Amino acid sequence: MDISIDFMRRIADAAAAETLPRFRSQGAVANKEQGSFDPVTEADREAERVIRALISAEYPDHGILGEEHGSENISSRHVWVIDPIDGTRAFISGLPVWGTLVGLTVDGDAVAGMMSQPFTGELFYANASGAHYEGPGGPRRLTTRKTTSLAEATLFTTTPALFKGDARLRYDLFERQVQLARYGTDCYAFAMVAAGSVDIVADPGLKPYDIVALIPIIEKAGGVVTTFEGGRAESGGDILAAATPELHAAAMAALRG
Repeated sequence: MDISIDFMRRIADAAAAETLPRFRSQGAVANKEQGSFDPVTEADREAERVIRALISAEYPDHGILGEEHGSENISSRHVWVIDPIDGTRAFISGLPVWGTLVGLTVDGDAVAGMMSQPFTGELFYANASGAHYEGPGGPRRLTTRKTTSLAEATLFTTTPALFKGDARLRYDLFERQVQLARYGTDCYAFAMVAAGSVDIVADPGLKPYDIVALIPIIEKAGGVVTTFEGGRAESGGDILAAATPELHAAAMAALRG
């Protein structure tokens, strides 16, 4: 099935009405995980609430999986996967690299998705027509860079600290092979792969709501998204996105050691 850009814009606008007034407002932050820090804010909860309401009204038979409010009807062939604020740590730090992620799976495959960054006024989305951008500079079709060599690649990861034990050693060797490595930016780094500004993102330990929306955006722009082992990424896990199949293969080999 196809999802109209008008519906994606409606979702982005509704979420922005909840997130933007609370951004850089010094609101309360709760911790979801005892023994570490996994922040959640009122903006997270309220943005997901309005997104779910829009989806339920438009597609009442579809399932929904959200980070903050759980799952409903996920035995449906069509399941929407929501992260109302991907990058809550950036959000509470006042950095505009967070985004609202909403993706649709059909029989488990990600077929449409959007990433909205309302503070910068950007919308990245993919549907049956391809991968597209709306924002500063005007609308355009998204296309990945044609980088095939690690030595010419720009790599992002949230932080190397997420790689544990031998995986950290392999990551460090991998990072030494690329031209430029940078950290942070959560979903924005993945969007930059689709936009042709970043070549590789390697992020371990992602949840479905961290990646489902981004899969079709990157794939329809010409990139590849899998687990580190080459499996489908819809269920989350250790996720590797790359601008070209050749670069993806080289990065996967490097991460395996």
